[in-house]
Amino acid sequence: MTPARRARQQALSTLAIHGGAREPEIDDPIVTPLVQSASYVQDVGTAEGLKYPRYGNTPNADLVQRRLAALESAEAGLLLSSGMAATACALLALLRPGDHLLACKWIYGGTIQLLTKEFTALGIDVTLADPLESRAWRKRLRKETRAIFIESPVNPTCRVLDLRPISVIAQAEGLALVVDSTFASPVNFRPLEHGADVVIHSTTKYLNGHHDMMGGAVLGTAPYVEEVRQKMMMWGGAPDPFACWLLERGLKTLHVRVSRQNENALRIAQWCSARKEVRAAHYPGLPSHPDHEIAVAQLSGFGGMLALELAGGGRATERFLRKLKLIRHAPSLGGVDSLISEPRHNSHAHLTPDERTRLGIPDGFLRVSVGIEDADDLIADIEQALH
Repeated sequence: MTPARRARQQALSTLAIHGGAREPEIDDPIVTPLVQSASYVQDVGTAEGLKYPRYGNTPNADLVQRRLAALESAEAGLLLSSGMAATACALLALLRPGDHLLACKWIYGGTIQLLTKEFTALGIDVTLADPLESRAWRKRLRKETRAIFIESPVNPTCRVLDLRPISVIAQAEGLALVVDSTFASPVNFRPLEHGADVVIHSTTKYLNGHHDMMGGAVLGTAPYVEEVRQKMMMWGGAPDPFACWLLERGLKTLHVRVSRQNENALRIAQWCSARKEVRAAHYPGLPSHPDHEIAVAQLSGFGGMLALELAGGGRATERFLRKLKLIRHAPSLGGVDSLISEPRHNSHAHLTPDERTRLGIPDGFLRVSVGIEDADDLIADIEQALH
């Protein structure tokens, strides 16, 4: 008897367009309709099948959640109203008052505030570990530790963490390993394939890719994602149907966008690293990057994010930013338009200069989100601004 053939696994670029879609019927639209409704007719005599936007189970949300789960090889996914909502609900589904969270100190500034102010006020103890310290993770484990939280690549320094030793510790101790993979996108890194239990994205960034919606996503096992859904329902962090529709539209070009951004960022990083006006160019694709070997081993692409340190410090960055013509000075990242920002005046403004320097963000530090414009034009813009 001829053995049954296993279904061929679709490529990431195909999943970004078709993942999670139902079998089409005659006269179905190719573009998913926007179902902009806040209420749906309910069956009589049962609570089963109740649809409501705050529950995250309406048509536009359902489709994108299945697609993101397919992209990350997860059992299930959930969309939320922002990356911060995703981070908060993902961790609150794991932690209770009296529990301990071990987190990397190299994380987004907003997440630091969430963990050290809001979570501690809820009775959740948080320790920020320095990944450069020997045995940093194991030494800080407690009997109350329930989860480890990291971000890789790191915002805004572009450091890359090796998930292997962290996942070994998490599995041995029965801890959940939660990874914010916003900087990478599934095109460049899929944490569940490297031992993570939970993946978080700010869908505002690469997944949407057009700077026109805000959202977040949590991916993991189906029972866990249902726990996150319950938190989202209570805290009111569900996305609007139109945001879900915009995200699905953006996902269709995810693979081609990120591939182009990878190429552009590498070229720009190589060019900047040779300029005397640039004290340092931080990009995982450069052999000089401290985590280059980890990036080569774990990433499928080096990403569209890079960081620059200008030789003239804070005053030099202000002059530089005012002279840029093509690259826009704005927060956020991951879109088709190239953006640049100065963390000391946005994401890390709550820290002192010394605290920022210890995190690798001295005055003169710039975060660059490289878009899909022509790389030569972007380099020309940087060159004229450096003059």
